[in-house]
Amino acid sequence: MAEQPPGLDPKELENAFSLFTVASAQLTEAYSELQQQVESLTRQLEIANGNLVRELEEKAALSRRLSLLLEHLPAGVLEVDGTGKVIAMNPAAHRLLYPLEEGMDWKEFFESHLEMDSTTDLWSYSQPDVTLRLNLSQGAMPEEDSRIVLVQDLTESWTLQQDLVRHKRLAAMGEMAAGLAHQLRTPLATALLYSANLTKPALSENERVRFAEKSLARLRHLESLIQNMLRFVRGQSLTLERFDIVGCVHEALQTMQPQLDAAGISLVAALPEGPAEVVANRKELQGVILNLLDNGMHATAAGGTISVKLAREGREVVIVVSDTGRGMSPEVQERLFEPFFTTRKEGTGLGLAIVQNLMSQFGGSVAVSSSAGQGSEFVLRLPLWVPPSNV
Repeated sequence: MAEQPPGLDPKELENAFSLFTVASAQLTEAYSELQQQVESLTRQLEIANGNLVRELEEKAALSRRLSLLLEHLPAGVLEVDGTGKVIAMNPAAHRLLYPLEEGMDWKEFFESHLEMDSTTDLWSYSQPDVTLRLNLSQGAMPEEDSRIVLVQDLTESWTLQQDLVRHKRLAAMGEMAAGLAHQLRTPLATALLYSANLTKPALSENERVRFAEKSLARLRHLESLIQNMLRFVRGQSLTLERFDIVGCVHEALQTMQPQLDAAGISLVAALPEGPAEVVANRKELQGVILNLLDNGMHATAAGGTISVKLAREGREVVIVVSDTGRGMSPEVQERLFEPFFTTRKEGTGLGLAIVQNLMSQFGGSVAVSSSAGQGSEFVLRLPLWVPPSNV
């Protein structure tokens, strides 16, 4: 039997082999777990890669669709970076804003080529063969130092709107011409009749004077009709000025006071202290107040009252002219502002049409409320003048 090498203890060697066996088993188990984790991570990575590929494909498809959309979009789209340079434009933007190109300064081009049309809030851009009417809107790109500018060509819409306004104007002029002819016919025929009587040789001097005065009165009535017609037609070209409307209304009241006193009608006024400035035409606005006071006087019997109240409401000034007269039916109120519509025998039917036209030009409005037998109330609204703020 061979002898064991000196220094080796069989028990220690057996323990060492036991530890090696346990460590080997643990290592095998750990390797198996690691292999399972690797397989699991591999599967997850394959799924993630598949999702990523799909997302990239979807984004690529979306990008192609957006590119195709921008290419065929009739509106212009351009991107401006933080320095104000145009960095991208679609074909429509190139066409609408020619000769603007990528790399050019947008603000410089905008200020030198586009002009605001205050009546339509559109930008006018003149090209060699046509003047475009453009609507511009812009928005900042989220989390980017750039912005998107959208350019819409509204030239055709603007042209159609202008044609519609022109056609409405022509139609209104046709109606006014027909109404004016009707209004002129009666006083003209009366004036001709009185004038014909003047040629009678047997006419006494007193009768001749009487017919001459009546003929002259009819001719003056014709002149008044024509003057009102001209005011209505030429009402578009008025010089606007800034003035105190409280003083303007006060002057109108002083002008009407003697006539109201003669008619036995009381005038009650409530005007604020201090000025209230508006931008309008002072003479024409005073004529508006006088027109309403005159209408109230003709609608109110002796012993009645006409009230005028002026007040500030927010950024507006409100003038209320009311009377205790005979009032109006709903049918009359519906047609009250129509040219040549009147319920007065000697009326021209243009006064309130002129009032509405003027108030519209001044940026204001006129409204009426009335009940038969209970008087009428006219409400004028005008924007107050606000001093510009220092920026």
